Amino acid sequence: MKALIFNCDGAIVDSERDGHRVAFNEAFKQMGIKVEWHTGLYGSLLKIAGGKERLRYYFDIYGWPRKYNYREQLIKDLHELKTENYMKIIRDGKIPLRSGVLRYIDEALSEGILVAICSASSEQTVHLLAERLLGAERKKRIAGIFAGDMVKMKKPDPAIYDLASQELRTDPRQCVVIEDSRIGLLAATGAGMRCVITKSVYTQNEDFFEADAVYAELGDPPEEHVTLDTLRDIK
Repeated sequence: MKALIFNCDGAIVDSERDGHRVAFNEAFKQMGIKVEWHTGLYGSLLKIAGGKERLRYYFDIYGWPRKYNYREQLIKDLHELKTENYMKIIRDGKIPLRSGVLRYIDEALSEGILVAICSASSEQTVHLLAERLLGAERKKRIAGIFAGDMVKMKKPDPAIYDLASQELRTDPRQCVVIEDSRIGLLAATGAGMRCVITKSVYTQNEDFFEADAVYAELGDPPEEHVTLDTLRDIK
């Protein structure tokens, strides 16, 4: 294992229900759109990677707001508001790290393993989250942060992981990905990488047949937890 790559939302933080979903709903209110994504609906929308893509998919199915004639501008404006709202949630410290993430990152860095983040979220939110939750010094040692707006195709397309492999100059077979969703799993394995799943709130019942291992969480001592040696043993 030469590189350890984390998905962000769901793997580093369980942020979809009380982070992104809340930020979307606030954006709808700010623009006077009578839409609210409840937890069940939002769970189904997570099968679509990327915020703009998720908005477009929802409106195509349930109907576009009539008072907005320019659909692409509506998507752009909504997503900008949503991003601002989500960044405020991060700054306010309302989204905690998942168990074991800092331990994993620190152990990997201490052993000379490259650590990177791949996310479908916007680049600015991933950088802010890494700065606030991982800490400035730890973030400086991250080998790469690759966001959804850096590639043309979102997960389950492997583009984001292909980019990471290229930029890290690492054989994908020497990369282990920590993901939480099926679309993330398909993206990682599609890039030729091994993939370990840590289930999140919305992905408990998804099919992870192709995963190299599946855990409830990485965990922290003294409770039972997954170690770097566990990952090294994955063939």
